[in-house]
Parts: sequence; structure tokens; C-alpha cells
Amino acid sequence: MPKVVEDQLRIGVVGCGNISQAYLHNAAMFPGLQPIACADLNPEAAKARAEAFGIAAMSPEEVIASPDVDLVLNLTVPAAHYDVSMQALEAGKHVFTEKPLGTTVKEGRKLIETAKARGLLIGSAPDTFLGAAGRHARRLIESGAIGRPVLGTAFMMGRGMEHWHPDPAFYYQPGGGPVLDMGPYYLSMLVNLLGPVHRVQALSTSAQQERHLTAEGPLKGTTIPVGTPTSVSSLLEFASGAQITFVASWDVYRHSNRQIELHGTEGSLGLPDPDNFSGVVSLSDHGAPWHDLDTASLPFGALNWPLDAPDRGNYRMLGLADLARARIEGRAPRASGDLALHVLEVMEAILTAGETGESIAIAPTDCQPKALGETEAEALIG
Repeated sequence: MPKVVEDQLRIGVVGCGNISQAYLHNAAMFPGLQPIACADLNPEAAKARAEAFGIAAMSPEEVIASPDVDLVLNLTVPAAHYDVSMQALEAGKHVFTEKPLGTTVKEGRKLIETAKARGLLIGSAPDTFLGAAGRHARRLIESGAIGRPVLGTAFMMGRGMEHWHPDPAFYYQPGGGPVLDMGPYYLSMLVNLLGPVHRVQALSTSAQQERHLTAEGPLKGTTIPVGTPTSVSSLLEFASGAQITFVASWDVYRHSNRQIELHGTEGSLGLPDPDNFSGVVSLSDHGAPWHDLDTASLPFGALNWPLDAPDRGNYRMLGLADLARARIEGRAPRASGDLALHVLEVMEAILTAGETGESIAIAPTDCQPKALGETEAEALIG
């Protein structure tokens, strides 16, 4: 068992899939965090992660019950998020979970209510908006660089999973689809920049009724049915008055749209992929040519992933480090459960609006995270 330092948040990881490597690797840069154990339904997966990072291998039940664990980091599959997080909260543990918070708004709301009733903190990925690009873009907006944001676009478009994932059936059934899978990154970034969403309209469709698997593996050459929309075009009205067109699709071979662009009364702002923590942020002042800033020089901006040939910034654990600081300071974490619940409600509304054609109002909420300044960001890594 690693040596525990006073004021560190002792973490037990449940779920030892691919994403756990990034979380556990990045934990070392945050002095406020101390992973002490990991668990998985596959004991061999837990053992391998434990040996790689010098922590204890346990069963999921042992991690949740351990008196040495302060917080459960829930890295299970989405269908298990609610059960694992609720068990952890009922055991008196703080929780940080991979996205989404739950598979339904009902699940998410119950988790938030339970955490608040027990005086516990709950946070959720994505925390990418806390990275260098998201922080810089927010500073520009709050400084008035583009004036009052009026409208914008967000595009998450590609060909889906069947060309690289050996068993992608889940992605094409209810609970999957491009909105629920990738929407949290885009919507969390937009709420960070613009505040909460007020109303949603949408249209949805699917280009194919079956998907042909071409990824290497035992299922190569087979087909899977499509049971959820694979292209959704939505219009988001924010409480601030900004209107954003958000398109999420797995029916696109190639496109040239920037992932996020925002246009205001004084200029325009372009952001990189919100699934990453850094990248180029572009600003146009009153229609002038784009001025690009590579945010790699800012805290949590340098290219660090994959480890053998870095081509992006990946600082998963940043939101958890902020939660650990929030626990000490007596404030809400930035990658909060309230933010994740709002994003989940917006995604659920997008899918419902796409089916019904109706405009759906979103319940008012105060979930825009407090801006993370550069000095405070640097303090998280000591």
C-alpha cells in the first residue's frame, strides 16, 4: 500500500479498462491525489493495473467498502455508472465518474440528491474544458474579445466505430449513438463558455439500418442493426441568449468544419476538439484574419499522449484534482455532478426532440463552473 500523505484524497479505482491507464498515469502530477487501490470484474485486469502503478488489487466490493478509500473513481462502462456510484455514495465515499453521469436523467438526479443528502462530493468527466484551450477561450469571452456571443456551431462528425472497434454493437443501440457518446465533451465545453442551455430543438435520422463490421476480430464481416439515430442536428438556445447549432453524426466520411466556432457582436472564436485538453484557439477581431494561439505552452496544454508518440494533451484527473481542492476549500468542484446532470438533461432532450419534433425546455440551473485561472491551475500541480 502506498504511503498516504495528510490532506491527500485517497482514491480507489473501479474499472481497469483502457481509460484507467491515463487516469492513473496522470495522478502522479497532482500532489493532492493518491490512488491506493483498483478493481475490475476481471481480476487479471485489476492485477495488471495494480502492478503497473504500485497500488493494491481488490474486488469492486472491497474498494467501495475500504476505510482507506476516500473517493471512488468510477471508470466502468456507462450501464454500470449508476450502480457503482450509488454504492460508493451509500458507503460514504466521494465519487468521480467517467461520462455520462448516468444513462438517464432520473439516474443522474438521484445520484446528485444522494450525494448532497450525505454531504459528499460528486464529480464527472469530461474535465477537458479545464484544459489549456478551454481556459484560454473562456478568458477571451469574459474579456469581451468577441463581444456578446450570439450564435455558433459545434460539429462532431465521423464514420462511427465499426472500422476500428471489434464489437461496437452497443454504440448503435438505445443508450449509445453520437449524442450520448461524444456530446458530453461538446456540451460541457459550451456550458463552461456560455452558461446553461435553456431550450432544445432537433431533427434526427440514420443513414443505414445496418452497419458492416470491418475491424479486425472474430466479428469482422458481420453486420449489426442500428437502433438509435446516427445523425442528429440540434439547435440549442442558451439562457444567455446565444444560439448554437450542434450536429453529431456517425454518417460522415470527411468534413472541413471546425469543431466549435462562436460568433459575437465584436468578433469570432474557434476552438479545437473538446475531447482534448489543448490545441489551437483562433480569434478574429471584427472580421480580421484569424489569429491562432497554440495553447501547448499553458498549464495542461503540452502534448503528452500517447506516451510513446504524443500528439495531443490528455490530462484526465485534472477535474478530480480540482475536486480534491474543492473538498479542502469548501466549494463546489468545477467538473461537478450538477454540470454533468445538466449536460445529461440536454442530451436526453436532444434525442427526444429529434423523435418528436417538439421544442423542449430545460429546467433552469446554476451549473456554469467557476473559471479556472492560470495561477490556480498551476497550483494544482504544486
